[in-house]
Amino acid sequence: MQLLQNQNIFLPTGLQTQKDISFENGLIKEIKPNVNHSETQNTYVLPGFIDLQIYGAAGKLFSAEPSTESIRIIEDQLLQEGTTSFLICLATNTPQVFNQCISVIKEYRNNARNCLGLHLEGPFINPEKRGAHVKGYIRKASLDEIKALLDFADGTIKMMTIAPELQDDHVIQYLLDSGVVVSLGHSSATFEQATKAYNKGMQTTTHLFNAMSALQHRAPGIPTAVFNHQTAMASIIADGLHVDFEVVKMAAKVMKERLFIITDAVTECNSGPYQHHAVEGKFVMPDGTLSGSAMTMLQSIKNCVNHCNISLSDAINMATYYPAKLIKKENEIGSLAVNAEANFVVLNEEMDIAQVFYKGKQIKRNKEASI
Repeated sequence: MQLLQNQNIFLPTGLQTQKDISFENGLIKEIKPNVNHSETQNTYVLPGFIDLQIYGAAGKLFSAEPSTESIRIIEDQLLQEGTTSFLICLATNTPQVFNQCISVIKEYRNNARNCLGLHLEGPFINPEKRGAHVKGYIRKASLDEIKALLDFADGTIKMMTIAPELQDDHVIQYLLDSGVVVSLGHSSATFEQATKAYNKGMQTTTHLFNAMSALQHRAPGIPTAVFNHQTAMASIIADGLHVDFEVVKMAAKVMKERLFIITDAVTECNSGPYQHHAVEGKFVMPDGTLSGSAMTMLQSIKNCVNHCNISLSDAINMATYYPAKLIKKENEIGSLAVNAEANFVVLNEEMDIAQVFYKGKQIKRNKEASI
């Protein structure tokens, strides 16, 4: 049995002080008040971060280097950054690349640690809102293709971003019936079309405001549809570049627990159709198009607090508990709770990472690890 004593901990309901957390065999066993009056810790314990959309890390863009070695390197880097659960994302690409990446994840899954599976962002999107995606690979899905894709993936595809205005209802319904989280994104859907898609079961929205119909006073678009919906969620990139901080602030006020953080992070890449180059704190394609972010989850949390007037407790939930609820794993990950995985990020007084625990084991961190 391991014990963290007299800690300041973040639960979904907020900060609690002077708590002891005991954990064993990778799970939290007990959370109780400290009664021994041990020395108060000047640290904060929060759940491990959950990133449902990230393309790569540590110089490895997964779609460009799909191998078990690549995913292992990505896992290692993200664990050091406090991301104890993530979906590796694939942008619109050829069927051959998708199948190769899926094959790697299938081969690796019995050895996987924090990688939960795949998020396919495309190819079934709207070319009008493709952003950095390659137009030539975008297409409409057929039911037979979706069935074959999910059969081949054998449960490794956990999430898919699609444009509902261009896809048949029975295709979307098949994805939902198969347990895939379906996200509305890279879409020109009208307010009415987006609302219809949410009402039919699409659970969330990919990088709110980016690559979608805009919020206008006579054409309310996708943002207004998700704002007005009672259950639909949305991810957002809180780097101040993809979405202005004032807009992040507004979205958080409206959506509350339905808004969560993703990094949408990429890494330097000089091969394949997605060549990302770092320029002044951001990544761009060779033609200058803004691509993925250069963020970590902790940096995203800090931005929410420092620039968006979001409380630290809410910002932590946006990076942990809310995405866990979306993928229906809130009893396993994303919160400090009895019988949940013992995934902890320990922050020091400066709110930087001091320790990371994954399933009860402390992660050895490199001195140069990004925080």
